[in-house]
Amino acid sequence: MKKLLFIFVTFFLVNFSSVYAAIIDEVEVKNNIRISKETIVTYGDIKLNKNFESKDINDILKNLYNTNFFKDIKIEIDNNKIIITVEENKLVQNVIIEGIKSKSLKKSILENLFSKNKAPFLIYKLREDVNRITTSLNNNGYYFAKVTSTTVDNENNTINLFLNIDLGEKAKIDKIEFIGDKKIKDRTLRNVIVSEENKFWKFISQKVYLNESLISRDKRLLKNFYLNKGYYDIKIITTSVNYYNNSSFKLTYKIDSGPKYTVNSAKLILPNNYDIVNFEDVNLALLKLVNKTYSFNRISKVVKEIDKVSLLREYDFINAEVNETTIANNKIDIVFKIKESENLYVERINILGNNVTQENVIRNSLEIDEGDPFNELLNAKSINNLKSLNIFKSVNFDTEKGENVNTKIVNINVEEKPTGEITLGAGFGTDGGTIGFSVSENNFLGKNIKLTTSLRTTETSLTGGFQIINPNFNYSNKSLITNIESSNIDKLADNGYKTTKTGFSVGTRYEQYENTYFSPSISTYFEDVTTSTKASTSLKSQSGNYFENVFNYSLDFDKRNQRFQTSDGTRTIFSQSIPLYSEEYALSNTLQSDKWIKFKDSIIANVGIYGSMINSLNDQDVRISDRLNLPRNKLKGFKFGGIGPVDAGDYVGGNYAASINFDTTLPMILPSAENIDFRYFIDVANIWGVDYSSTIDDSNTIRSSTGVTIDWFTPIGPLNFSFAQDLTKATTDKTESFQFNLGTTF
Repeated sequence: MKKLLFIFVTFFLVNFSSVYAAIIDEVEVKNNIRISKETIVTYGDIKLNKNFESKDINDILKNLYNTNFFKDIKIEIDNNKIIITVEENKLVQNVIIEGIKSKSLKKSILENLFSKNKAPFLIYKLREDVNRITTSLNNNGYYFAKVTSTTVDNENNTINLFLNIDLGEKAKIDKIEFIGDKKIKDRTLRNVIVSEENKFWKFISQKVYLNESLISRDKRLLKNFYLNKGYYDIKIITTSVNYYNNSSFKLTYKIDSGPKYTVNSAKLILPNNYDIVNFEDVNLALLKLVNKTYSFNRISKVVKEIDKVSLLREYDFINAEVNETTIANNKIDIVFKIKESENLYVERINILGNNVTQENVIRNSLEIDEGDPFNELLNAKSINNLKSLNIFKSVNFDTEKGENVNTKIVNINVEEKPTGEITLGAGFGTDGGTIGFSVSENNFLGKNIKLTTSLRTTETSLTGGFQIINPNFNYSNKSLITNIESSNIDKLADNGYKTTKTGFSVGTRYEQYENTYFSPSISTYFEDVTTSTKASTSLKSQSGNYFENVFNYSLDFDKRNQRFQTSDGTRTIFSQSIPLYSEEYALSNTLQSDKWIKFKDSIIANVGIYGSMINSLNDQDVRISDRLNLPRNKLKGFKFGGIGPVDAGDYVGGNYAASINFDTTLPMILPSAENIDFRYFIDVANIWGVDYSSTIDDSNTIRSSTGVTIDWFTPIGPLNFSFAQDLTKATTDKTESFQFNLGTTF
């Protein structure tokens, strides 16, 4: 019986295969109207004078259907001829969008459609287009948008496609709240996320609209923030969007922070054939983790050290695996396991989604290039580099097999975001105030160039500036910084002088060594000093026009654990201005150093020192506009420009300025007040030295003050208040016991 069954199956397979087994030397195409026979043969990959079997027929069908040109295809073989009967899909003659006036929005929608002009019309693709448009509009804040489609047949087997879009009102975020076991105040968390509550002055900002991608980014930022604080078990449990009122919504983040963790141990595991000497810096970074609060940033520094090994090409095909194991008493054991990855090379890198940003900006941020070994660590660093540019809403990548077995194709897909911003700042005290305004664009002409225009005014001064920053000039990994500025100080009415200073500077900034940044520049300024009869004799002698050319540089030693909300580390900046051509050849030096210390119960203290001096190299007097005053934050409780030497009733500044500052957070005060943080400070400072007159009291007196600053997130934006009491002062000093500053973006 089994023998008979075997004979039958064999007979059936032989005869079945023979139905499609023939040598084809001719192709006939029926019912084709627009698509030529030659095109069908090409797309079908039909090769003549070969033996065709059932698999070949299936491949032809698959190839032709994948073109989306055909609604139906039938294939039959007649002797040595293959006959292909097709029914063509209609073509889209025109796509007409109705209901939208914005040309840029129409263009954006059309660019992302499958159903474009001259494309095949497919019902299922149209449904996908409608869903894609709806999702895109939702992501841009149009949560009430409705999209419908209609078609009109034309006589030439084409259709006109009408997309009817009712945008509705844009959905705005009226309120953002954080609930759950979050352990961090709302005011701090608001500074972490990107989304913002809608206010009447935020008429430009896109961050006040409900946006799925921004919400996803918020969750990622919140998670990383908590991980940096040691909350290893952090969970953003739910994100709810509830209808609030008048087309507005309430955005709620529910957070379960869990306990803080400490690193119990950290070790490195290497393959047997790796030299431990090449990983000495990695082991040093690991030692710094032990017995410290778990921090995502510290883990990233270890990965950065491993990246350096890859960049030096010590090991081309390297990958790192981080295993973290929680143990008793809220501790973590961390193991970095280095292993060899598959020996693959980068065949091609495809950049997608950059409609504005130039491709060379993206490629220049990559650590890998076409032809390089495919290194997973450097590939991950490339993606992080792109995210850090802060010009993309999202950055994603995937890989696919290359033409050769040992190559890969890397696809990088970016989604761009609005990069313009308007900022307003104001400060007021018991004796006057300041107002500042700036407009910036962070991706000018798609070249990642930042343009900023600013204006600042006080009771006696007006300063304007225009700045251009190219962060990677000529692909050198060095920034090019150009400034044009003009300032006017008018004290003619009270003190008898007025200065107008206009000029420009050109400089650069780059990382000379690890955590050490060098910033040289050349500045050229023209100044006019005008005096009246109210001016002192010494000031009258400075009346006239001046031209100066100065070389400036600074060294920035930055070892902070993070730039935003620093809690640990140090930063020291030394800067010097060396005159190349000037009337008085004034040489200035400035040193500023800060140290942050973190204590228990979220107490973070900061101790800083500041010193500056300016003196003429040719025994001339330092010009009135170049004399020193302390920055406002170095001596609270005193009016800015209201201490130091006094000439004819005017505070003319000194040749020397110095301060010592201490402040600390006060989390124990009103811990339940979600939008308010308190800090306590002590400032000690002095301004002294008058080189142009021996008769003026140089006011070499120690000034000091103490008080409290309050950071308060209010409905009109973040406010900063300071209440200060002077402890020591000179009789001529002007005090300012209260001051507040407001800063917001539009």
